[in-house]
Amino acid sequence: MHERFTIDCDVLPRMSAAYLRVAGDECAFVETNTAHAVPRLMEALARNGRRPEQVRWVIVTHAHLDHAGGASALLAQCPNATLVAHPSAAKNLIDPAKLVAGATEVYGVERFARLYGDIAPIPKARVLTLGAAEAGCPDGSTFELGGATLRVHHTAGHAWHHFVVDDPAMETVYTGDAFGLVYPLLQRAGRFAIASTSPTGFEPDEARKSLAKILSLGEAAACPTHFDEVRDLAEVAAQVGAWIDRSEAWRDEAVDRGWSIAEAKPAIEAKIRAAFTEDAARRGLALDAADWELLAIDVDLNAQGLAFAASRILADREKARRTS
Repeated sequence: MHERFTIDCDVLPRMSAAYLRVAGDECAFVETNTAHAVPRLMEALARNGRRPEQVRWVIVTHAHLDHAGGASALLAQCPNATLVAHPSAAKNLIDPAKLVAGATEVYGVERFARLYGDIAPIPKARVLTLGAAEAGCPDGSTFELGGATLRVHHTAGHAWHHFVVDDPAMETVYTGDAFGLVYPLLQRAGRFAIASTSPTGFEPDEARKSLAKILSLGEAAACPTHFDEVRDLAEVAAQVGAWIDRSEAWRDEAVDRGWSIAEAKPAIEAKIRAAFTEDAARRGLALDAADWELLAIDVDLNAQGLAFAASRILADREKARRTS
């Protein structure tokens, strides 16, 4: 028996998902969201007649905290489970001090706790690293779940330490953020998909390669973390690809103007808002207050990611100039 269940993790409904994958007597969670979501994940497990001891794998597509922040708390609830992660993601979850310190610096101690809860170190013995040739586990590495073979593919562009998980038994690929964001609230006038360029790994060429890789797998469904199954993969890829192209242009403009992060971010935010409005209008979708509340975090983070990417290019150019 092969089944997949979507779990709504977030404070805002239908914004962030985790997936419960059941294969025979074994289970896996794909994504964990934050520690605050773990009770929802365990409730979904019980609701589907499974026990914590049956969870074999906890899989995270990358180490961003809305995907992997709850991994340590979930593993504590599932005594037989092993974390599956890209080696670079695993490193930050085995020793999360840098991850926690960086996010705490951004949000402050109280807001960090409110957003993410506790992030404890994960014992190295409970981690399986896949999806990086330099670590001896190349693209296409596999692991087993209840008779099903799942395969990971390195998909950079959103984050270097990102992989997707191909699940042929379910004709599904779990795409993390590599296949964009497809919020259900915004689908009421047709497909509305956007890219995620949140800090700090935006690389447009790699992002386009990742879209192509996902399509090449030939699965009937993709399951992005934000949010739930999509079956019109070509249309989603086309829309996300268009956002990647726009984002690259906005990044390059910030580079050409020599903007600092503080200068680039508000300018790019304005362009993102205008692009949201333009795309929605093209589909006959009038964005209301609830839509903008949902999109506010993406306006902020996408602009921040592009401003950071521009600043990195400028810093590299300055370094090259000084050493030439």
